[in-house]
This record gives sequence, C-alpha cells and structure tokens, in this order.
Amino acid sequence: MALSFGVTVLPDAPYQRMIELLRLAEQQGFDYGWTYDSHVLWQESTPTLALAAAATQRIKLGHMVTNPGTREPTVVASAYATLQDISDGRMVMGIGRGDSARRYINQKPVSVARFEDAVRMIKPLMNGEKVRWNDTDLQLTWVRPEQPPIEMHVAGYGPRVLGVAGRLGDGVIIQLADPDIIQWTMGTARAAAKKAGRDPSKLKCIVCAPSHISDDIAAAREQVRWFPAMVSNHVRDLIARYGKDGSVVPTALTDYVPDRTSYDYDEHSRVGAKHGAFVSDEICDRFCVLGTPEQAVEKLSQLESIGVDQFNIYLMTEGQEQTLETYGREIIPRFASVSGGAA
Repeated sequence: MALSFGVTVLPDAPYQRMIELLRLAEQQGFDYGWTYDSHVLWQESTPTLALAAAATQRIKLGHMVTNPGTREPTVVASAYATLQDISDGRMVMGIGRGDSARRYINQKPVSVARFEDAVRMIKPLMNGEKVRWNDTDLQLTWVRPEQPPIEMHVAGYGPRVLGVAGRLGDGVIIQLADPDIIQWTMGTARAAAKKAGRDPSKLKCIVCAPSHISDDIAAAREQVRWFPAMVSNHVRDLIARYGKDGSVVPTALTDYVPDRTSYDYDEHSRVGAKHGAFVSDEICDRFCVLGTPEQAVEKLSQLESIGVDQFNIYLMTEGQEQTLETYGREIIPRFASVSGGAA
C-alpha cells in the first residue's frame, strides 16, 4: 500500500488556528489531521477536535497521542465514540503511556502493565462492544453500529510497549524518520503480533516527524533541533532500563543521547528550544524530512519502500501554510494512494 499523509497541529490558543490549519490540510490532500493531548501546556483538545470535525468533510481526526493516565480509560473511550458520531466515522486514535501531559503535572507515564490493560479495554468499548472493567460489565449502547470501527495506533520506542502495539494495536506510531530504527521498531512489534496469533503484515506503520521544505538546509535544521531532543527524552528512559550496548535497543537510537539533556517542557515542541542545542546536523537529517521538495520526495519514497503507511508532519515549524501548500502542490501528488493533492 502506498504512502498516505497526515499532519499534527498543536492545540495552541486561539483554537481557531488549529481548525484553520486542519481545513487547509484537507484542501491540500492530507488524509489525517492530528493534535497533541497535553491539557495544561495547551488548550483542551477534545472539544476542539469536535469543532474540527464540524469544519471538515473528509480528513480523519485524532490525538497524536492521548493516554489512559490523565484520561480515565472509560472517559477517553466515550469521548472517541462521541467524536466518531459527530465526525460521521472519521476518528482514529493514537495512544501512549503519557509524556508531556503527565510529566508536566509531576506524574510519571503509566506503567506498561496498566497501559496494556487500558488499551485492551478502550478499543472494544469505544467501538460499542461489551467489556469487563473494574469488575463491572460495560457497554456504550448508543454507539452507531453502521459506523466503521475506530482504529487504535500505539506509540512507543521500547520493546515492552511495542509488544503491546503488536498484541493489541492496529498500528505503531514512530516519532522519527530514520529508516533503520523504523525497521527495527516494526520488526519488534510484528514479532509480538505473530506470537499473539495476529497477522503481523496488517500492523500499520505511522511515522511522525517535522518536515521543513527549503533550499537552505542549515536553516531547515535550525527549525527542527527541538524534535530529536524531544525523542531523546523518551530514549533516556530506555537507556536507564536497557543500557546503550545495543543488545536490546539499537545504538542508532541511543548513541546520540547525552547523559543529561535538561529538557524543559515549557519549550516542548517549540522551534529554538534550548534543550535542542546538543542535536547534530546528522541527527536532524536522519530523524526529519528536510530540504527541497525533490529531497523530501526521495526520503519519503525510501520510507514508503520499507513499508511506512503514513507520514505525519509535526507542523511545529515556521511557515506552516507554506509547508502544507508545498506538500499539496509538489509532494503528495507524487505518491499514488493519496485522495488527491491541492485543488
């Protein structure tokens, strides 16, 4: 299956800005519109997704990503079932253990065991099936059976969470565009899927990264140094658990991470974040999609060739409209499966 395209827009105030960009993305041929779910750093994004659903017609919508810690699992299931009704069947869920949403309010990501229990329950509940939760039988009896099922994609870097993705998810969310790391990640998740008796080939691969299209590669790199720094904040947890010798987690993911990064969540996903100063040009190039439209197409074609199903732009760089319009005019039409580029 050929590559599809998504975009993630921050739920910054004013909320109308997020809706404006998602509408433009739909017009430019993007198939997916995502937003963050970090309710203190940014505005509460669930009601904003409802407004986005009312303002669009075709694009699928969801969080990149929600979590079952700040969102009690039955609440997030009901919210998505409601949004599925409002959007007439266009919701898709990304879910993880909770990073900025949890850490910013001084809570750790939920444990992997707790996360797996929640994922196992949320997916059927939001799709109208009966579940057992807290020793109680539950069902959202108002879910419209004619609606398509809401897909659930699991975000993670380490083997334990990737195991959850393989056993229970419809796909894997990978926050970087490095082909070698992507192949290891999907191999780990698909091995878990196979062991669980699922078809590993049906596990989708969603790659998320900033993309800055420019003839000035040096300037493009300065737009995205915050992103590998954000990834490193996740990877440090893996290093603490598994080390950096490559026996469990590949060194391609761990070697660039310093012992200390002084990560500041007040600058989370912001251009110019000071905690991104350590990130090298090479890592910017590996983890992101940068350069001219031709260079972007070359890298995206490589991602497509290794089985990536969706490339999701983290639209937290300057020139947001220009990025969407350049993709719609010069990049999306080069990939056969799309609904169509710019009108």
